Amino acid sequence: MKRILITGAGGGIGRALRAGLHGRYPLLRLLDVTPQEAARAGEELLSADITGLGAMRAALEDVDCVVHLAGVPRENTWEAILPNNIVGTYNVFEAARLQRVKRVIFASSNHAVGYHRASRKIDTDVLPRPDSRYGVSKVFGEALGRMYADKYGLNVACLRIGSFREKPQDARQLSTWISPRDTVQLVRRCIDAPAYHYLIVYGVSANTRSRWINPNADFLGYQPQDNAEDFAAVLVGKTAPAGDPATEFHGGPFCAMEFTGDISKID
Repeated sequence: MKRILITGAGGGIGRALRAGLHGRYPLLRLLDVTPQEAARAGEELLSADITGLGAMRAALEDVDCVVHLAGVPRENTWEAILPNNIVGTYNVFEAARLQRVKRVIFASSNHAVGYHRASRKIDTDVLPRPDSRYGVSKVFGEALGRMYADKYGLNVACLRIGSFREKPQDARQLSTWISPRDTVQLVRRCIDAPAYHYLIVYGVSANTRSRWINPNADFLGYQPQDNAEDFAAVLVGKTAPAGDPATEFHGGPFCAMEFTGDISKID
């Protein structure tokens, strides 16, 4: 893998990857719709919108691997989610197929499985239980990646990213936090690993309180260096009360948004 495209390179994760991967590959092609810092040696900047298939075909020309981050990064209206997270993700996978790109690394999210009970640890084989329209878009991306792996032979890795922050912000993130340097390592492992077919891996640091069983981390050689427990003393009490959907389920506050259901009926 020598020529890497990062979509959404101007976002928080994109900027961390740009800094952490610089100089490791002969080319980093950095795509975003917003202005980016000037290119350095080994970088190409590209202004393009993922909602256009033609633009994606051009962006993926001569690329070995694409790291797809672009899209609406949190819960939003369907009118925002549909073109960016559904159509845009399809365009990236389809352009990768058309341009014979070998590998796609898709930024999924823990919100694809957010309505599993927080009292239970979950692995990568649990059924999807999205907690939001955003979560639904990540389930779609994971399913699309599976189809492109099975039907067209792409190597596909789906990263169920936890809480990407410089440091955890609340008690839930003692379980879900992933640091910038661990994010860089995880993506680098996905780029550099020997050929794989399709895999899901949780994007999480080495947190003592992690609720996620992450077998594919070992396959990739991912060894996170940071632990949210280092911040636990200052986060005690920063959590929603018991019985709140934000504490009952893996997805946290996304589960509480617009919630009018019956918690007792969600197994």
